[in-house]
Amino acid sequence: MTIQFEGIATQSLRRSPRGDDICKVISASLNGADAGNAIKRHVLRDAECLITSRLNVDLAKFKRVFVLGAGKASVPMAHAIYEILGDRITSGLIITKDGYLDSIKYPNEPRQKVIEASHPIPDQRNLDAATLLVTMTSDLHRDDLVIFLLSGGGSSLLTNPSPGISLKDLQTTTTLLLRSGASINEINTVRKHVEVFKGGGFAKILSPATVLSLIMSDVVGNNLDVIASGPTVGDPTTFDETWAILEKYQILDHIPPHIRSHISAGIAGKIPETVKPGDPILSEVSNIIVGNNFDAAMCAADTAKRLGFNTSLLTTSLQGEASQMGKTLSEEVKALLYPRSKISRPACLIAGGETTVTIKGPGIGGRNQELALGAVRNLSGSEQWILASLATDGGDGPTDAAGAVTTHDTFSRGLAMGLDPQAYLIKNDSYHYFDPLGDLIKTGPTLTNVNDLVFIFGL
Repeated sequence: MTIQFEGIATQSLRRSPRGDDICKVISASLNGADAGNAIKRHVLRDAECLITSRLNVDLAKFKRVFVLGAGKASVPMAHAIYEILGDRITSGLIITKDGYLDSIKYPNEPRQKVIEASHPIPDQRNLDAATLLVTMTSDLHRDDLVIFLLSGGGSSLLTNPSPGISLKDLQTTTTLLLRSGASINEINTVRKHVEVFKGGGFAKILSPATVLSLIMSDVVGNNLDVIASGPTVGDPTTFDETWAILEKYQILDHIPPHIRSHISAGIAGKIPETVKPGDPILSEVSNIIVGNNFDAAMCAADTAKRLGFNTSLLTTSLQGEASQMGKTLSEEVKALLYPRSKISRPACLIAGGETTVTIKGPGIGGRNQELALGAVRNLSGSEQWILASLATDGGDGPTDAAGAVTTHDTFSRGLAMGLDPQAYLIKNDSYHYFDPLGDLIKTGPTLTNVNDLVFIFGL
């Protein structure tokens, strides 16, 4: 999906003399993470040879080719694979998030079924999709090839609870984890130990077929076992670690009894662990990352340089409490752009990663909006600053915004409207701070997902 730069403009960006250029930089990052183009960069076909960036696959060895996928980017990924393989594909099933099916740009293939399901909290549609997926893969053979397209959101969309665990149990546990401030690595460690598909479980279901997993990474460090909870990857985590995570965030007593007893049974060795690295079941599985946060950040950096900004990529490993990261980043950037420093204005500094929010208040928002809110006081003053933080999938928390923009005059503009940033941080209500200011970024679904990006411009 091509994101037009005009659609990113907020009130502050429209007021800025460099607003159009800033929008072009941000849109370049999203277009650089286009999932269909990522597939085409990494996968080619030459007659009966499927050429990937890591290995070649002899299609002549396989009687049937199935295309399966889950995640916010799975529809454009599948569209690209169908363009590459054409009638060589037997059939397919794609599970994506509500609103991430663009049937105009990506008309459905007759051999492919697409199901929209719930994210981040699974519902009955997710379970129904899982049932169909299991049925579809119940008769695989050694001469079958499965091309598995995985992207961010896959953890929720690929929901299949372990025996004895209900959908309600998973919904409650997921909600508690998301509100706790746990990292995605920690959240997915828990998920891997209470669901069937995760932690290499889907590889077991697909065996003995050959599996080629093509993956858009939405996790810091691109750890394969963490992306969508690693359905085709060996899992190094354990039931003991799962229990420790629930204790760490003081939610163990609130976890449903069936999940607690399941984890206890795992610790006691009464039920098997997840598939571990080196398990023979993984011998016919290849996992290839085709897109990540760095790709998007570099596309933005290239565009920023072309537009005359002195540009630096600070990190693609940004983690921590979102509001604190907003304060920290703004302090670091102001130091970098000190008059005697090596980076001069106009400057564009870029950070990628994924922060967390420990929810204590009744408000609404997302980690990017909260990060932007955390920077409001630090960026206030006479020097011209613009910070934009956004989720590359277009959805920041349970809102219709992708993120928000903070500038050097956001603090004063907010006070004039009776908006105190600290009060809104306490309430975790970043959405309702930026909404009256007209500074929510609303891209709509981008059909990709490679973490978050923060841009700080010194003008």
